[in-house]
Amino acid sequence: MSATLCLLSTLGGYVLSAALLFRCPTLLHSKKRQSFRCRHISHRGGAGENLENTMAAFRHAVQLGTDMLELDCHLTKDEQVVVSHDTNLRRTTGFNVNIETINFSDLPLYNCRLHVSFKRDGFCDGGDDKRIPLLKEVFDAFPTTPINIDIKVDNDLLIEKVCDLVMEYNRQDFTVWGNGSEAIVKKCYRMNPNIPLLFSLQKVLLLVGLFYTGLLPFVPFREQFLEIPMPTIMLKLKGPCKISWTQRLGIWLADTLLMRKCLFEHLRARGIQVYIWVLNDEEDFKRAFDLGATGVMTDYPTRLKTFLESYSFKEQ
Repeated sequence: MSATLCLLSTLGGYVLSAALLFRCPTLLHSKKRQSFRCRHISHRGGAGENLENTMAAFRHAVQLGTDMLELDCHLTKDEQVVVSHDTNLRRTTGFNVNIETINFSDLPLYNCRLHVSFKRDGFCDGGDDKRIPLLKEVFDAFPTTPINIDIKVDNDLLIEKVCDLVMEYNRQDFTVWGNGSEAIVKKCYRMNPNIPLLFSLQKVLLLVGLFYTGLLPFVPFREQFLEIPMPTIMLKLKGPCKISWTQRLGIWLADTLLMRKCLFEHLRARGIQVYIWVLNDEEDFKRAFDLGATGVMTDYPTRLKTFLESYSFKEQ
């Protein structure tokens, strides 16, 4: 009887402690310092309104008042850090060549028309700017704009050079970097622990597991930015006729597990910002902010700006 009572007391104490720390995480964890907060994030500069990852796209988004630019980095053969999503340039330029095998000066121009990855049947017809830019050009042009850098390949030299540029331009307080790969995120942290980190896919899965087992309030994280997809957008991208019932079930399950308002509130209380990607419709914008997301990443910065001008935010 005493053993049972001891077990129940211990279990009850754990449950109460977990509940208290979930609601008031700063009792155990220091709230992370935030140099900036972002609601409006332009994915690849706004790939639905200008050719992705071009200076024209970045200028347009900044002129609209975006809070953050999201972009992707690779290293050329002559060791220049360039802004491009794909390793291979066939999709974007028509040339079947990897960036790492070609010098910066020889990089081909983008095609005049590119598919918008997160908009079904969406295309962007380019303007005059079809050039793949250097990361330093972006830093030069937008010295105070927060930038979210996806390190696209596990390359030590690429990570080192991106870090050097961030430090050269004194951007360590408003640059975020990382990748879905835990190996890349660890290298980023070892290279410079003062540059804010993204959660890797592995850490996102761990986060979800901790949340549903009640252990999340007890576990510290060095990452400061959680970027996750809204799974239901897959239904829009593929179309209802092209999704099997098993895929629908998987999307529903992933959406149910990830899109949790209480999870987002807990993370925000710890100073961890929550960004949801890549949303291009008003109904998805609304759902994300209603759930308590800190920010939304979009291919259509003008559309998101219009939405934000009329959306009524509760105090976060």
